[in-house]
Amino acid sequence: MNATLPTAEALRTSLAALLDGLPPTQAAQAVDRLIASYRGTTPTDAPVLRNRSDVAAYAAYRMPATFEAVRTALDALREAAPEWAPATHTDIGGGTGAASWAVAGAWEGPRTTVLDWAEPALELGRELAGASGIPGLREATWRRARIGTALELAPTDLATVSYVLKELTPGDRSALVDAVAGAAQAVVVVEPGTPDGYTRIIEARDRLTAAGLSVAAPCPHSAACPIEPGTDWCHFSARVSRSSLHRRVKGGSLSHEDEKFSYVVATRFPTDPVRARVTRKPQIRKGQVLLELCTRDEGLRRTTVTKRQGPLYRAARDTAWGDAWPPAGGQADG
Repeated sequence: MNATLPTAEALRTSLAALLDGLPPTQAAQAVDRLIASYRGTTPTDAPVLRNRSDVAAYAAYRMPATFEAVRTALDALREAAPEWAPATHTDIGGGTGAASWAVAGAWEGPRTTVLDWAEPALELGRELAGASGIPGLREATWRRARIGTALELAPTDLATVSYVLKELTPGDRSALVDAVAGAAQAVVVVEPGTPDGYTRIIEARDRLTAAGLSVAAPCPHSAACPIEPGTDWCHFSARVSRSSLHRRVKGGSLSHEDEKFSYVVATRFPTDPVRARVTRKPQIRKGQVLLELCTRDEGLRRTTVTKRQGPLYRAARDTAWGDAWPPAGGQADG
């Protein structure tokens, strides 16, 4: 059963039910402060989410986008390991639990533990989960823990670390990734889709592979990233539906937004990574589609799929940024 869509709808419903009484002005002020923190530097021992107002604003402002970014990463893991399913999940720095909602939408039954330093975030996350009607979320454990060097992790099948590394000092980041590598069978790390976010993902990727894990996604391989440092960055985009509450808090009018993010999935069990992945929005022109690819054997390259290639051309027109290439059953392009 693919529960992703019902889970996304349940998240929107839970947010609306619990946060609809939040005064828009108060929410907007809290969001402005959170954006400033999101773009700045936050000490490890100073939680970004300080009180109920902060947490409520954060939930409306960030949970839907974080959910969609993590969901995309989990979809890539499921594609690379379709027979694997976690029995246990640890959401590190999980805050109000957006990544845990994504995990609950990907598999039925994982026992989830959410760890975060901010008690108000854990409290609201517990409320949202309890109102979800989703057994895996309602039965989750929410525990206060300092995220960093002092964190002790129990063995777990799946660990998610979403939008957390930026809040840590370099030493705490390294210690956290090493701890996760030692505790989990599969690790999903997500950061903002900025050059800095990509740099943190590459640092985490290098530490995970050095610890013996293999990259399952988005990369087609576990070798060094072919992007020359400082010239570009690998990131993807997820479409996020905006509820009326979301639009009110963010001061926007569109029914959607696009969340840019970078991520890595690494595992201690065998997976089947894609042969190549589309790393930019495909360019559709008359009679042809231009695809920017990261490939297993040839590094970064551009390929042009023409109308003469029939089914492959039709598949290229339907291919999106972040998709595998060629599609299942398709022939490799020239």
